[in-house]
Amino acid sequence: MTKKILATLCVAPMAFSAAAVEAPEGADTALTIYSSAQAGSISPEQYRNGGQGQGIPGYALIRQDRTVNLDKGRTLIRFTDVAAQIDPTTVSFTSLTDPEGTRVIEQNYQFDLVSTEKLLEKYIDNEVTVEQQRGDKTETITGVLTSTAGNLILKASDGSVRIVNGYAGVKLPKLPGGLITKPTLVWDVATAKPGAHRTRVAYQTTGITWWADYNFTYSEGKDANSCKLDTGAWVSILNQSGGSYQDAKLKLIAGDVQRAQPASAPRMLMKGRAEMDMANAAPAFAEKTFFEYHLYTLGFPTTLPNNSTKQIELFPAAHGVACEKILLYYGQTNPFYGYGSPMLERNFGVESNKKVDVYLSFKNSKENNMGMPLPAGRIRVSKLDTADNSLEFVGEDRIDHTPKNEKVRIKLGSAFDVVGERRQVDFRVDTNAKWMEEDIEIKLRNQKDEAVTVIAKESLYRWSNWRILKGSQPHEKQDAHTVHFPVKIAKGGEAVVRYTVRYTW
Repeated sequence: MTKKILATLCVAPMAFSAAAVEAPEGADTALTIYSSAQAGSISPEQYRNGGQGQGIPGYALIRQDRTVNLDKGRTLIRFTDVAAQIDPTTVSFTSLTDPEGTRVIEQNYQFDLVSTEKLLEKYIDNEVTVEQQRGDKTETITGVLTSTAGNLILKASDGSVRIVNGYAGVKLPKLPGGLITKPTLVWDVATAKPGAHRTRVAYQTTGITWWADYNFTYSEGKDANSCKLDTGAWVSILNQSGGSYQDAKLKLIAGDVQRAQPASAPRMLMKGRAEMDMANAAPAFAEKTFFEYHLYTLGFPTTLPNNSTKQIELFPAAHGVACEKILLYYGQTNPFYGYGSPMLERNFGVESNKKVDVYLSFKNSKENNMGMPLPAGRIRVSKLDTADNSLEFVGEDRIDHTPKNEKVRIKLGSAFDVVGERRQVDFRVDTNAKWMEEDIEIKLRNQKDEAVTVIAKESLYRWSNWRILKGSQPHEKQDAHTVHFPVKIAKGGEAVVRYTVRYTW
């Protein structure tokens, strides 16, 4: 049953002049968004969570310039249209017209928003009239409201008590003070210069974030391991701050900005990019270094409604980016490092994985039609199906912040027609002489109609001191625990890698 509250609005007089700034007419709004969103961490459910802004990994600095008429002496100023997720401790008010002669005596953030429950609580110990539906008739009950917990409890003039459940409406004499319909910032401002002041209000709010999304289109190269990429990058902005920003000047800060937060809060994760030399294309964002971070400034005003997601192009598309397709076989399953002593157990870590993973790698350089620092984000890769000229999704991965002239490697999935096997052939240990040896065999099979190159990755995890005594193929040392065996496999063929490693301590 629909409930209704009837009230008459009355405004109490103030001891000094008041200026209510109800709407941002003539206001200049600017916001700078900071993000701690890990790539791909925002789920579709968070887009549609009712706009509560809970768990949104980011925040924004909001600045609004508005004109306010101030009287000489003290004026009470009320600003509505502020974000519901505001951090009141970050609020500041400044007169741009007379910054030296205007000061804030007191500031408040009022968030006791009007609701049925709160409104009724204001009328406890006051006489109200309750309407209750009885079939086709409406019964009217008048009495002093003594409780609103669960049901309404009324005390009649004769002393009797009536419990009202399922009421249709309540008539109240007037709207009491202390309740507001919007979150409101209130300042008690003193100035010696009366008249119109251009003022600036600034505060931080949570419930808003941004991240980078990359869309790549893959095409085959001259051989099985070469390829080309057409790249595009977008900024995605999610606003659930409880505020809307009309025709705002938008900036994005990218970098690991330190902020005093609870220990469980995520750190800042976004980084920036440099200019992209693209003919006939102007980037929507102008980028520059700012302190130890990157600052993006959108070249035109944009509107960010509450409970909305907006995408804006980060930089123009790049075409013909040379890339390499890498097939990587990592036959071990979850090897562990850092034992307090050599791992002498024969069968530890010899379980085998058969999947051969597929990676794309490219150099982020100007010579390769790229050459911009890439913010951390998610890369989605598609490939053209020539049968109907449609793009089909082939995989996605996350990247961390990648400076220019560095390599980018993304994992797309696992190969269907290339498989591997790994097994321990022999194991020997001499604890008195303090050594052990292990013989490993890796088989790689290629069922494709073309030759491929597969990198067999091995982790030498039993102890920190190791040496490969012999191997059927040359190996490349990657780090203190990892070696690679590049292997060429003919179409429909099989290749075998065998090596012996000795650990000493």
